[in-house]
Amino acid sequence: MIKRVLYVVALPAVLFGAWFVLSDNSESFYSPPLRDILTAFGDTWSADRLRADVVPSLLRLFAGYLLAAVIGVALGVAIGLNRRLRATVEPVLEFFRAIPPPVLVPVIMLFAGIGDGMKVIVIVFGCIWPILLNTVEGVRAVDSVVLDTARAYGVTGPARLTKVILPSAGPQIAAGLRQALSIAIILMVISEMFAASNGLGFTIVQFQRSFAIPEMWSGIILLGLLGFVLSLLFRLAEQRALRWYEGLRAAQRQG
Repeated sequence: MIKRVLYVVALPAVLFGAWFVLSDNSESFYSPPLRDILTAFGDTWSADRLRADVVPSLLRLFAGYLLAAVIGVALGVAIGLNRRLRATVEPVLEFFRAIPPPVLVPVIMLFAGIGDGMKVIVIVFGCIWPILLNTVEGVRAVDSVVLDTARAYGVTGPARLTKVILPSAGPQIAAGLRQALSIAIILMVISEMFAASNGLGFTIVQFQRSFAIPEMWSGIILLGLLGFVLSLLFRLAEQRALRWYEGLRAAQRQG
């Protein structure tokens, strides 16, 4: 356990240490010393600022991400199980997947306004594709022998879905969810840069426009820390949900 923690924190600690040393004598207005940035971090991100800007960003992030997860998995299962449906919708899915979500922000603003709904829709649109496509491929890859065995034992209907298909496709669904999490963080910030009165992206842009450079860098560091924590929490949840898969991989490596 200690060795694993060291692996996680060693490289970030080395990079921050190098940044601190190399920037210590910096006189650049746009690249202040890390010492000044850390001072600004403590002064800027008080409890009130976190409640006013970070909490709304996280609520939008979770709302968009969870909605994309539900829609993506549900549609992915339906498309993965139906060959004709998959052949019909696949060209359309590839078309929409190729559209960068930030390009649609102005369009979405026309229909959804500039409130929280617009930001959630942007996150959903960007996150749904890796979840959907990975779910489709995961369902398609379920071993036919496993499906035939389940059918022979009378495992049909909802039980077949929850006991056979979803667990078998679980690793690939988790891969899609992992990709979508990083996309959600990016889109959370981008949507708040267009039209917002609060949020982490909005605050970073305000610091940049007012030439509060150390405060701007402190916001970027906070964003990176949030991404790291969310990734770590996702990894822990993934290991718990796919414990059988991790055990199978460990057994295969030992064999």
